[in-house]
Amino acid sequence: MPVIFPQSPAYISGSMADKTKTTIHDIAKKLNVTASTVSRALHNNPRISEETKKAVLKAAKQLNYQPNQIAAALRHGKSHIIGVIVPTADRSFFASVVRGIEEIANKINYKVIICQSYDSYEKEVQTVEALVSAGVDGILASIGKNTTAFDHFKQAQAKGVPVLLFDRTTDELDVSQVMIDDHLGAYKIVEHLIQQGCRRIAHFTNPRKISIYKERLRGYQDALRDHDIPFEESLVVESNLQLEDGRNSMKKLLKLKKRPDAIFSASDYGAMGAMQVLKEQKIKIPQEIALAGFSNEPFTSFTDPPLTTVDQLSITMGNFTAELFFEQLQSDKKPIRQKTILTPEIIIRASSLRKENN
Repeated sequence: MPVIFPQSPAYISGSMADKTKTTIHDIAKKLNVTASTVSRALHNNPRISEETKKAVLKAAKQLNYQPNQIAAALRHGKSHIIGVIVPTADRSFFASVVRGIEEIANKINYKVIICQSYDSYEKEVQTVEALVSAGVDGILASIGKNTTAFDHFKQAQAKGVPVLLFDRTTDELDVSQVMIDDHLGAYKIVEHLIQQGCRRIAHFTNPRKISIYKERLRGYQDALRDHDIPFEESLVVESNLQLEDGRNSMKKLLKLKKRPDAIFSASDYGAMGAMQVLKEQKIKIPQEIALAGFSNEPFTSFTDPPLTTVDQLSITMGNFTAELFFEQLQSDKKPIRQKTILTPEIIIRASSLRKENN
């Protein structure tokens, strides 16, 4: 089972510093033997008699003794624990990526610590520092929306803790990355909207330096260009892409003299916010304004109408992320920076099918 740290740094240090935790000294005191004897017995040292080993194991069970994995890591150089940092664990996408990582980690007896940055740069920095202090064997991270500097990851690498990025990545770090082809996903979904007769396609994006949003914007622009549709800056709205942002962005676009006939949001939540506003204003979807999102969140198949979106292959991404990390971790050679790019799947639903509704 993973360990989830909602408020990463404080929670980690608190759990590690539990002074009531049973130690080998408590077992030694109970049995009236030395701590070194207890340690050897717990490690099945042949110098310790079977009778003593049985007594130590029995006492350890009675006292609810749990080995100190951090101390073990310091002794042996490996903790068999990896840290996974996600913006939030309650999103279906990130939860599924973590599941994919765990599937691989569990096969080789690695434990997973899950930390949440809540898209806060400060929390992300503190979390990386806490994981390094905890002696993890590596950090797998999806960068928060508000992260624009990456020294905390560089410092982790300098201390010998390997880092690998997934989904939200940056080329400013010399690390391997696993992501989907965000450009291709955006290109295909905008091309689909064009094929449905849309010509004024707006785009909800995020203004930060995160690669996924830059690539989705680039895919949007390239699809317009390749179909001889001029790019209009006024149709691109920047926000944090949450539900309320989608609502506000839609309201802003509806004030234009010539409103859009389609919305492509770089997140399903932004598209859902837009859908709410359109329904409140009795604007028909997709006949008047078509909608498409990105991520294939579970709710997208239950909206009215169901939302066209891009499936990010979350579990597959988690599998690839863990496999690449452990492959590099176990290699005797210096890891070569690799970029694994998965091909996304377009999920076409009623929110964009204008031709079938005419």
